[in-house]
Amino acid sequence: MTKYLVETYYTCSFKIKHYLDELNENQLSKLDQREDGKFEIIDIKLDTRKTKNLENKNKANINSLPNNKSLEATNIIQKNLDKQISEKKNEKINLQINKKSYPRIKMPDRRKGYIQKVTIGNHKVYLHTGEYNDGKLGEIFIDTSKEGELVKALMNNFAIAISLGLQYGVPLDEFVSAYVGTKFEPSGKIDGNDRILSASSILDYIFRELAISYLGREDLAHTPSLVPQENNREVNKEEETQFLKLVRDITSKGFVRSNYKKKLIDLTDVRINLKSKK
Repeated sequence: MTKYLVETYYTCSFKIKHYLDELNENQLSKLDQREDGKFEIIDIKLDTRKTKNLENKNKANINSLPNNKSLEATNIIQKNLDKQISEKKNEKINLQINKKSYPRIKMPDRRKGYIQKVTIGNHKVYLHTGEYNDGKLGEIFIDTSKEGELVKALMNNFAIAISLGLQYGVPLDEFVSAYVGTKFEPSGKIDGNDRILSASSILDYIFRELAISYLGREDLAHTPSLVPQENNREVNKEEETQFLKLVRDITSKGFVRSNYKKKLIDLTDVRINLKSKK
C-alpha cells in the first residue's frame, strides 16, 4: 500500500481561439461551454512539487468542490490540452522518421575527381569535382577570379549546397534541368573546354560540363564527341578485362567522360613477369 503522495504543480499558458458571427454579451457568456475553440499551448513551466504522508493524512475536506460550470470548463480545457500535447509528440516522431528516411551518403576520405579550368568573358573559373568509388558525382567546388569576396563566398556556399544535395540522393539531372540556361554575367565565349564553346552564365557552363561528363548529355555539348560514348551503360563482366576493371577503380569517370576504353591504352595482352634476383 502506498504511503506517500507527490503532487507536482505546473503553470500552463495557452490561448483559445473562437470564431463568432456576432459579438455580444450572450455569445461571450457561452464561450466556456463551447468545444469548437482552437487551443494553442504557449508555455508550460514547473512551479513546485509537494509530498504528503498518507498515513497521517486527515480526512479530506469536500466542502470546497468547484461548481458544475467550472468542472465542465476544466474538463474541456484538459481534453484539448491532451490533444495538443499528443499532436506535438506525433509531429516530433514524424520529423525523426523523415530524417532517417533520407540518410546522407558521405564521401570517401580519399576520392577521385578532376579540375577543369576555363575562361568566360576574361573571368577564370575552376571547377573541382569529387566522386564516389563507383564514379558517381558527390561534390563540387567552384573557384573564380576577378570577383569580390561576396561573390566568391556565394559561389562557395552554392557549391556546398549542391554537394549536400547530391550526397542526400538528389539526382544530378534535377540540378542540370534547373541551372542550364540561366543568364547573368560573366557570359559569352569559353576558352579551355573542347566540348562547350559558350555559356550564358557560370552556372550554365558548370552544369553543362557536369551533364556531359557524368550523364553523357551530348545534346548540351557544342562540339561532337571524338569517340562514341559508353553513356553510363553497365559493362558485361565477361567482356570487361581485369585491367580495365582496375582502371575504372582508379580513374575519374568525369575526367575521361565515361570513355575508359577509348581514352586509355589497352594493355590486357601485356604480360609482365617480375623475378626477384638474389
